[in-house]
Amino acid sequence: MNIKLLVASTAIAFASTAPAAELNARVDRELDALAPRIIEWRRDFHQHPELSNREFRTAKIVAEHLKRLGIEVQTGVAKTGVLGLLRGGKPGATIAMRADMDGLPVTEQADVPFMSKRTDTYNGQSVGVMHACGHDSHTSILMGIAEALVKVRADLPGNVLFIFQPAEEGAPEGEEGGASLMLQEGVFDKYKPEVAFGLHVTSNLRVGQIGCRGGPLMAGSDAWRILVKGVQTHGARPWGGVDPIVTSAQIVNALQTIVSRTVDISRNPAVVTVGMIKGGVRNNIIPDDVELVGTIRTFDLQQRADIIMRMKRIAENVAIANGATATFELISKGNPVVYNNPELTSQVVPSLKRVAGDANVLAIPLETGAEDFAYFAQKVPSFFFFVGITPKDKNLLTVPVNHSPFFYIDESGIPVGTHAFAQLALDYLQAKATKL
Repeated sequence: MNIKLLVASTAIAFASTAPAAELNARVDRELDALAPRIIEWRRDFHQHPELSNREFRTAKIVAEHLKRLGIEVQTGVAKTGVLGLLRGGKPGATIAMRADMDGLPVTEQADVPFMSKRTDTYNGQSVGVMHACGHDSHTSILMGIAEALVKVRADLPGNVLFIFQPAEEGAPEGEEGGASLMLQEGVFDKYKPEVAFGLHVTSNLRVGQIGCRGGPLMAGSDAWRILVKGVQTHGARPWGGVDPIVTSAQIVNALQTIVSRTVDISRNPAVVTVGMIKGGVRNNIIPDDVELVGTIRTFDLQQRADIIMRMKRIAENVAIANGATATFELISKGNPVVYNNPELTSQVVPSLKRVAGDANVLAIPLETGAEDFAYFAQKVPSFFFFVGITPKDKNLLTVPVNHSPFFYIDESGIPVGTHAFAQLALDYLQAKATKL
């Protein structure tokens, strides 16, 4: 059917004002009908993952879908991002709903028939590519919500900005990307959403469960590099040079004392992790230098500054003690803390409970993972929540976590996220409309 005719017929069919309960019920029915397609989209994206700032196929599918729905579409935002603006038939607020699209440089080992076999190049290395964090499900969920809301647009009190964001996992080295670049390009200045909503699937919760909290939710993150310089020599004559490998090992051990001995963890958690060590080319050569790369996770700016100071001091002084030198630098500005506006959180949690039930909406502890949704939350009041995708018979302590090559989504959890995400958006718009 011609999309213009479909939209017109929908508008005629639902020309009268619908009570909130009736509108919610209609959207629920639409989402139930779309559930199989949402799973199909998710499996297709899973089988064809794309790295950050390279989401060309995914973005094309998303844009074509939104255009078919008659939604106003903008492409090429922050390189590969897609925006869709649905204008409701009733006056009201504009809200933003965000999904991320990128995969990770991970070689999939999960035993699913639609597993990814894709490879690509990441920071000069050949890598497998996998949706190891569930962004395939986020994109599919938001595509389904967009279609369901189009079906009721005549009675929708307000507008919805659908944000399909690239590079949530971080742009490749030397590039910009993600939520911060979207904002730099004026997305919120142009569309002016008054609130923003986001969701994330997680292995930390079982299917049917939803997790959230007001205030700080996810940690701020920084990426760092330490370059240790020694003096190259033959591996059989270590006294003839200065060994940067031994020095680096001592620095790695000393860094662990920052959180264990100098951070007041009764106030906030913090993490200092070494994620990569690069040095040397063969067994019998002590190299000139070694590179250490890692991440810091914090919830407090003063605590963050103190950790950075201590890391720099440890690296430089341990190196000096060994006759080497070391330089410490932050290699990215990182993500801010994801902050859920407390008032907005109180307003929308009842929406989640209507979908999942009171007992299944959990107040969760601080999460040391990071999310660049934090940039949106710095601009407007925002709410971000987690959706459980671990099978009910599995041990939450031993299942593969997000970013694991064995990461697995129990797809029966996806409809919970779909309905919950749509419900909080509908309830917010309807609540605002009653105040106009």
